[in-house]
Amino acid sequence: MNGIHDVGGKHGFGPVLVEQNEPYFHEEWEGRMLSMMIACFAAGIYNVDQFRHPIEKMDPRHYLMSSYYEKWLCTVEQNCIDAGIVTREEVDARHAQLMKGKAA
Repeated sequence: MNGIHDVGGKHGFGPVLVEQNEPYFHEEWEGRMLSMMIACFAAGIYNVDQFRHPIEKMDPRHYLMSSYYEKWLCTVEQNCIDAGIVTREEVDARHAQLMKGKAA
């Protein structure tokens, strides 16, 4: 594999910044994302390889601009779509709804 996610040992990304007393989650939704990831895994919606696959297929720009938990959100969404739990249209509608609430 030689995708955007394979950046180990590559130069040019700057230093890794270590946050003193870093919290487990920077935002409340990140904790919910962890719970969703575990619940979907436990329910057999995906295995480890299936979990990684949508992350590995992310557009390189989107991948580099996304946080750790944003990448998890991307893969949970795609795996739930693939499993027939939700549709892309439902996911997109929820995104739009949440973004509208942020703009207010």
